[in-house]
Amino acid sequence: MSETGSRHTAVPRLTVTDDNDFFFSAAKEGRLEIQRCADCKTLRHPPAPACPECRSFSWDTVESTRRCTLHSFTVIHHPKDPAFEYPLAVGLVDLEEGTRLVADIAGIDHEELEFGMELEVAFSEHAHGEMLPQLRRRGSAQ
Repeated sequence: MSETGSRHTAVPRLTVTDDNDFFFSAAKEGRLEIQRCADCKTLRHPPAPACPECRSFSWDTVESTRRCTLHSFTVIHHPKDPAFEYPLAVGLVDLEEGTRLVADIAGIDHEELEFGMELEVAFSEHAHGEMLPQLRRRGSAQ
């Protein structure tokens, strides 16, 4: 476990369910999987039991290219939790596949962030040793 994972944190552990286990399992392998309705093919994130378009409970997944563009972002200063470095930039991105994802942004000065900026999804160890998506400059993801 990383040093971050050993510090006291108010961040709760992930809640893994039958509907999102695929997402967290793929993240451990460095892949970004997106849930897709097996009937109408609508992509959805975050994962959910039923399709918001047709209400079907049938679904599969597609692997993302991890390429995205920055739709919006915020820089958080407070409250501070030892699981994060502050100020913390959090972005909302449009994935190439056509759905959105929220994740923290790493390795980019906050003054350089611009709407429409090309980014990609990488993965980083989080507070309890879990792997979660992290946004980085395109070409720098691991």
